[in-house]
Amino acid sequence: MTLLEFARGPALQVAMIIFVLGATWRFFGALLLPWRLVPAEPRKGAPSPIAAAFKGVVVKMWPHKPFQKAGMFTFVNGYILHFGLAIVVFLFAPHILFIKGLTGLSWPALPSNLVYTVGVITMASLVAGLVHRLRSPVLRLISRFDDYLSWLLTLLPVLTGLLAAAHLGARYETLLAVHILSICAFLIWFPFGKLMHAFMFVFSRAMTGVRMGQRGAEL
Repeated sequence: MTLLEFARGPALQVAMIIFVLGATWRFFGALLLPWRLVPAEPRKGAPSPIAAAFKGVVVKMWPHKPFQKAGMFTFVNGYILHFGLAIVVFLFAPHILFIKGLTGLSWPALPSNLVYTVGVITMASLVAGLVHRLRSPVLRLISRFDDYLSWLLTLLPVLTGLLAAAHLGARYETLLAVHILSICAFLIWFPFGKLMHAFMFVFSRAMTGVRMGQRGAEL
């Protein structure tokens, strides 16, 4: 078995199984949490839990005015990163073919050169985010191993994908195998680290909205 066959076969299969089981476990863990987070009775006129949860998700899409100056880079860079990753993952022709092979679903792809450009921007966003974290005393203080490992496992698939597309550094088959293995590492770590925030942010913001709604606090 060659490295590429191993990456495409057993490695990817095991990684996807761990990803699905781990993500499912995290989802059910979040859904089973009590929605009634405040022991006291909700204030008179408090919004329903559903309305408060929705508001909690939507309002946090942009920082409050007092924090905009300090947090603007984090928000803008975060949107660049997440939209960039979404474009690279879901609008690159080879990735769409892979998804079609798994699910039968397909959609139009963007031009490859455009996706490559977005990939470079995404990688630059990742590097900028790391530099910002290291230069900020507060972010550096609260950062843990998970933060840096999650950053690395997000960077590697983008970097190796660009190298494979450009045929730089090794034979294409080797570069493709390394790219797939980096994706496997990403998928395995995803449910257990902070990468899971890509899904769980909805639950955390919704729970915050419910809690603030019960107390009558403004988000």
